[in-house]
Amino acid sequence: MRFEAFSFGSVCIDGVTYQHDVVIDRGEVRKRKKKPSRQFREAFGHTPLSAREDIPWNCSQLVIGTGTGALPVMEDVKREARHRHVDLVILPTAEAIARLEEHPRGANAILHLTC
Repeated sequence: MRFEAFSFGSVCIDGVTYQHDVVIDRGEVRKRKKKPSRQFREAFGHTPLSAREDIPWNCSQLVIGTGTGALPVMEDVKREARHRHVDLVILPTAEAIARLEEHPRGANAILHLTC
C-alpha cells in the first residue's frame, strides 16, 4: 500500500484519492461509516470512534489517525483492543500514515482526514 499524498480532507492511496474518512482492512480501503457513533456526538462535540462501528480488528496493530488530534476514541474501543490483544496506536493522521509506511505488516487503520 502506497500513500502518495495527504492534506486536510483528502488522502491518496495507491493512486486513488479519498475525500472522506477511510478504513484500511488487510490492504483494502473503504469509507468509514460513522452512523453507529453519531449518537455520541453531543457528548464529545464531534462524532467519536466507537466500538459500534465496523472496526477492522483482524490485525495485530490498529492505527487510528485522529486528524489533527480532534477525533475522540471512546473507551469501549480501547477496551475491545485490549480484549482482542490488538496493539492500538492513536496518532494525528499525518503521524499515523508515517507509522503505517514504516510498519505496515499486520496493521489495519482508521484515518480521520479533517479537524
